[in-house]
Amino acid sequence: MQLIEQLSHRSDFTTTETRIATYILNHQDKIATTLIKELAAKTYTSHSSIIRLAQKLGFHGFRDFQRALITEIAINNQKATTVDANFPFTDQDSVATIAKKMADLKATAIANAHHQLNTVVLTNCAQLLNTAHHIMLFSQGDSQLRARSFQNKLIKINRFAQIAEAYADEAWNVASLTSQDCAMFISYAGTTDVHQRFAKYCHDHNIPVIVLSGNVNSPLQQFATYNLIITQNEQNTTKLGTFASQASFEYILDTLFATMYAYNFESNLTHLRTTQRLIQNGPLQTK
Repeated sequence: MQLIEQLSHRSDFTTTETRIATYILNHQDKIATTLIKELAAKTYTSHSSIIRLAQKLGFHGFRDFQRALITEIAINNQKATTVDANFPFTDQDSVATIAKKMADLKATAIANAHHQLNTVVLTNCAQLLNTAHHIMLFSQGDSQLRARSFQNKLIKINRFAQIAEAYADEAWNVASLTSQDCAMFISYAGTTDVHQRFAKYCHDHNIPVIVLSGNVNSPLQQFATYNLIITQNEQNTTKLGTFASQASFEYILDTLFATMYAYNFESNLTHLRTTQRLIQNGPLQTK
């Protein structure tokens, strides 16, 4: 659920928190330059009340909350003239119109993901994955398709990842990890109970964790070494498909792979050429 939607519909807000949320929603164009002391004065509240609201929404403090809200407002402003991520086409659209809408939807999703991408965090993730002894990927449903695509790319640079749930041995796979390995959770909602248990186990046993999610309130974040949070205007339930979220995940994972590749570009390129010769004209031909 998006942050603006939570500010509008959360039922567990106190009267004070509701007043703060209402002011923010009514002054979205000013939130980027609003200081916490100004917000407190405008809402007749206190710094601590604002911080408590931010923490209830899953943030450490006002600045984290403000940055996330600014990003979401920018995305929504851009999407005002683009395709609905949840219902991108209707039965009245021609094939040509559907094709154009789907192209626009994916282009917009990738642009939004790029806008939100924290390159410092991505760099840290790439370094971790490049040095981990073992990489374990946790994902379900459509996100597992993205995980398998990422797994296939990693083979090209001699980094071998395992899909934890592939043979229903995910618990055993978690138990085998050490502090020299890396667990990566790919989940748009980031609320799967079993993933939370596994991530907590990794956190408690000093196993590095990367979380790729589209939910700013994902409980997985608290257990992560690095968080890649990429939101889209896509609801958790009422939608025709996971078009926007999966397009953005594919983009982030492709960018992560490219960053890993670039660290050892020349050696990876040499390996590519050697392997291609073996496959195309050498003993590994399959034709």
